[in-house]
Amino acid sequence: MVIIHNFEEYKAFEGKEIGKSDWHTINQEQINRFADATLDHQWIHTDPEKAASEGPFKKTIAHGYLTLSLIPYLWEQIAEVRNIKMLINYGIENLKFGQAVLVDSEVRLTAKLKSITNLRGIAKVVIEANLEIKDNPKPAYTADVVFLYHFND
Repeated sequence: MVIIHNFEEYKAFEGKEIGKSDWHTINQEQINRFADATLDHQWIHTDPEKAASEGPFKKTIAHGYLTLSLIPYLWEQIAEVRNIKMLINYGIENLKFGQAVLVDSEVRLTAKLKSITNLRGIAKVVIEANLEIKDNPKPAYTADVVFLYHFND
């Protein structure tokens, strides 16, 4: 894990990979809980029998938004940014879903610092994020995740 204390330490990673998270298994229970939370109970996610017999993947798949919702959890395994008053999840740009995540797949986040800009004391950070699927050459998604860090003086 990388520990960052200020704008200058963050800036040193610009154009470089910051790191990779641990592998995380997405199981059916997690998919079902996400379906309950979002009211998205489409059978391709929640009905293993129907998915096996009628689905294109022969298994249930994780919701795309479930995989996106893992960003904060996986990001915390890559970098700890200290000396901040506040962190704001500002946006996700250039999102492309590339591959379905089958139930019981292991995924991990890789993060590269695409850019960092000082906006009058607020650091706007753009992280090039890729969600890798273990033993699959194609990522689940690629995206530019934008954070705003309010560092202490």
